[in-house]
Amino acid sequence: MEQHEKISPTKAALNSGLIVGLVMVSLTFIIYFINYSYLVSAWYGFAVFALFFGMVIYFGIQYRKEIGGFMTFGTAFQFALVTLIVSGLITTLGNILLYQVIHPELAEILVKEQLENMMDLLDNFGAADSLSSEQIKDMRADMENQFTISGQISGFGTSLFIYAILSLILGAIIKKRDKSTDF
Repeated sequence: MEQHEKISPTKAALNSGLIVGLVMVSLTFIIYFINYSYLVSAWYGFAVFALFFGMVIYFGIQYRKEIGGFMTFGTAFQFALVTLIVSGLITTLGNILLYQVIHPELAEILVKEQLENMMDLLDNFGAADSLSSEQIKDMRADMENQFTISGQISGFGTSLFIYAILSLILGAIIKKRDKSTDF
């Protein structure tokens, strides 16, 4: 029990969030150096999401073991939410560093790549011709905005709602009830 008193869910989540965030930023930079066009590919997005989700589950289970093997849903939810917020903040700062300081022209290159990918996808479904040039121009502007500092901060703000929903799911996965108390 002493260990449970020493490690609060918030403190454990801060440490886990720091690690997850640094891994995500490192992965972004590694992919950037390998081939930056992968940053807007669908497979990369799915792989990063799975890794992100998996690491939070791993660290949540590790924390659960540290506190005695059982964790309530509330504690698991709190752990997941703080971990996601901290890692999301670190990732956002890393992205701002990449797109504003290290390679400011990268945003324009990725917007072009992302627009081409989307048009290819729409073309495969036979819907590319249904978009007007005004709609394409609006989509380009929205994509460009995502790479600005205000767009990155706004994206983080939107992510907070997504993090809350993901934390509900992750909390349900991480929690473990002590069934020996079911008398």
